[in-house]
Amino acid sequence: MAPSFMFEAPSDEEPELSESKDEDNEEAEEEEEGDEAEDKPSKPKPKSQSPWDFTSYSESVAEEHARRGTTSVDFKISKILQQSSAPAQQEETSDSESDKQVDYRSEDEDEENSNARDNKSFFAPAEGASFHANSFMELNLSRPLLRACETLGYTKPTPIQAACIPLALTGRDICGSAITGSGKTAAFALPTLERLLFRPKRVSAIRVLILTPARELAVQVHSMIEKLAQYTDIRCCLIVGGLSLKAQETALRLMPDIVVATPGRMIDHLRNTMSVDLDDLAVLILDEADRLLELGFSAEIHELVCLCPKRRQTMLFSATMTEEVDELVKLSLTRPLRLSADSSTKRPSTLTEEVVRIRRMREVNQEAVLLSLCTKTFTSRVIIFSGTKQAAHRLKILFQLAGLQAAELHGDLTQVQRLDALERFRKQEVDFLIATDVAARGLDIIGVQTVINYACPRDITSYVHRVGRTARAGREGCAVTFVTDNDRSLLKAIAKRVGSKLKSRIVAEQSITKWSQKIEEMEEKVTEVIEEERAERALRKAEMEATKAENMIAHKDEIYARPKRTWFMTEKEKKLVAKEAKASIEKEKGSADAIISAQQAEDLKMKEKRKREREKNLPRKKRRKLEAAREMLEDQSEINEPDGSGKNKKEKEGISLVDLAYRRAKAVKAVKKAVDSGKIVKKSNKSSKQYKQRTQSRTEEMRELFKNDMSERRQKSSSNAGRKKPKSSFKSKSRYKRK
Repeated sequence: MAPSFMFEAPSDEEPELSESKDEDNEEAEEEEEGDEAEDKPSKPKPKSQSPWDFTSYSESVAEEHARRGTTSVDFKISKILQQSSAPAQQEETSDSESDKQVDYRSEDEDEENSNARDNKSFFAPAEGASFHANSFMELNLSRPLLRACETLGYTKPTPIQAACIPLALTGRDICGSAITGSGKTAAFALPTLERLLFRPKRVSAIRVLILTPARELAVQVHSMIEKLAQYTDIRCCLIVGGLSLKAQETALRLMPDIVVATPGRMIDHLRNTMSVDLDDLAVLILDEADRLLELGFSAEIHELVCLCPKRRQTMLFSATMTEEVDELVKLSLTRPLRLSADSSTKRPSTLTEEVVRIRRMREVNQEAVLLSLCTKTFTSRVIIFSGTKQAAHRLKILFQLAGLQAAELHGDLTQVQRLDALERFRKQEVDFLIATDVAARGLDIIGVQTVINYACPRDITSYVHRVGRTARAGREGCAVTFVTDNDRSLLKAIAKRVGSKLKSRIVAEQSITKWSQKIEEMEEKVTEVIEEERAERALRKAEMEATKAENMIAHKDEIYARPKRTWFMTEKEKKLVAKEAKASIEKEKGSADAIISAQQAEDLKMKEKRKREREKNLPRKKRRKLEAAREMLEDQSEINEPDGSGKNKKEKEGISLVDLAYRRAKAVKAVKKAVDSGKIVKKSNKSSKQYKQRTQSRTEEMRELFKNDMSERRQKSSSNAGRKKPKSSFKSKSRYKRK
């Protein structure tokens, strides 16, 4: 830890009262309240504040559209609906057939044993950790923080908060995991703020760095810390992509106490913004640590860890811990404490999990199934996870044309539009939020009733984080997953995690047919909206190029006078690295989990059998050579590896014996062909003469046998002219073989 960050009592600290006086005052207040309750009606409790607030960003969406000269998707869709003669309205027809919910029955009950590695020996023993506390006062927090917790409506600490806060106050490195919605943000924010209350206020410095994988999650953490620090003088700064770079540079030069950032933008400022460094950093926090180490983030995280001072406190938090996180723990943490409030596979008891099976050849009706569910069963406070940005945008257009209020959240939107979508969904201005995996991590939107996985997650970890957006903090919720025949492995993992509580939902066929017809009718309008957006983007791009050229002409000297910005990794390099990493992961996964069918196994078996038969049919001299070569290879392997452990590298790199025989046979054939064509003149010898005599005698013998056979056939055909022909006139060819 940096020597300048010491625990000093602030000069304006309030004098602490003794515990006995506090208890007496509390008892007296309770008696007075009890007496007044008989005479006066009880006062209503003050309404608790929401920890998340995106209002400041959502107000500027209209200004952004006006500045860019664009219009929103909702405006385009409403204009098309007004122009059409028959606007699409949501028809509430009572279908005779309704959806069914039945118990899920697995078709394949074979379970694979997962061998998890246990690296607990690296971690320090967490014997003194307690996962239970009756109130935040028991956790030794200061009055400003207790008052902020009361304002936000936090009364009793969650297990991860009760275990983490006392240990984090001592400066220990922590690796914490708990189920989604268990209050991990407050678990690392409260002890950090408590320590900052005793910071040396004479020296301004960046003392805490919090890294998150997504911009929305960073905004949420920043909002949460500001609400918890509202009764203190601690300053917090937000550093994410998509927002004003100049405003962030100004905020960093003022040296805030806490910086909440995404990795890429933080490295950009450390490289290109003057007088910004992490020399006095005391606490480094990685939120959603496993996601930070996935594609595109690993190199940046390692770079930031190297830029931080070695004497610091490091805390890692996530609902799921992977092997990559264990590697980062060993790299950056010193004798850390592993605090696991529950197992990573634990599910909230208030969560209902369902699957909708999309059979083969019925994938085209998947949009109709989704619209049927959203109009009849799940009608409000629904998050729909799509696989791609294009699919999310198409679903947004379909929902708006069908009369359903929806917002979209994905990477093709500007940061202001993304935060505006979250704010509209939080305020219940829209009923559906259609998002990619950008919204799968950490977002805590109170009151989400349903999560629909329209596109099946890649693995069980993504599934856990997606369904964790609902049933948070003890509330009820439902998670519905669309599963095709290609997602059998994930379905088995979900069934293993949920057990007998997993339900299977059957959507009414009549409703699917109705929505399929409506989607076909809406295809022209969807195409019209997409074409209008494409033309608008092309026009905006041309305007940007023209503006750029004008600025280069008018302010050429000023632009070239600026210092050149350096990048840790360009966008092109990021895409290449992500592509290579993804390909290597898929290759390893395919080689490790390759499952062949019975037919493929039979084909491989027959292939090996044919190879052995070909080797048997080789001449005796070549067979002996192959056997001698095989024995030589075995002897070499024994000499190189006397202990017999592992395989010989030379044997791996060389070709197989059968391939060697094929190559030699091919070479002999090529030589013969060259001799026949006259390219090579081969000397005549005794062996060649003997070979010619053999072939001539062989041909004569075959001709005699053929003549005898034909004469026998003619005699039989003349004698059996009136009789019926036998069913099979096949004769074995073994008689032609030379004895």
